[in-house]
Amino acid sequence: MYDVLIVVDMQKDFIDGTLGTNEALAVVANAAARISCGRGELVLFTQDTHGDDYLDTPEGKKLPVTHCIKGTVGWEIDSAVRDAWHNNPDTIIVPDVPKNTFTKSVFGSTALVEFLVARQNEINTIEILGICTDICVISNAIMIKNTMPHIPISVNANCCAGVTPQSHQQALNVMAMCHIDII
Repeated sequence: MYDVLIVVDMQKDFIDGTLGTNEALAVVANAAARISCGRGELVLFTQDTHGDDYLDTPEGKKLPVTHCIKGTVGWEIDSAVRDAWHNNPDTIIVPDVPKNTFTKSVFGSTALVEFLVARQNEINTIEILGICTDICVISNAIMIKNTMPHIPISVNANCCAGVTPQSHQQALNVMAMCHIDII
């Protein structure tokens, strides 16, 4: 049995790139520290991934800001976050998931949820952190909670940032109402 830490979209474009915010910049060190201190955890990442046609997609028409284009610097997981994982010898590596990362073109990762469901008998707890609290973090948290209601799920508020401080808090409140622990 092991604990799972899910790191949602800690990518350059959401931190200091085209959609970056001061709040996102402020949580990078917290997220890296949290990843560094984990012992015997399975650390998994999600990575928002779009193509050059992003502006022609349904999301691109509602959010016409090009971001997280596969292969660009903005698409990469922040180096402090990635280094914290690489430098922690006590995390679990999943051989069949490259870089323990699930790419996704929408807010929630169905591949991540399927991966977790297949292993739910091995999982003690799931903790989630990342960006944006009010879009991708909440989407993944609720998808996971709905498919694995008996596994304790928490969101680490000090390691998350929303589009705005207000929408961050609103998302935390909604997740708490859905029986996701806010730590």
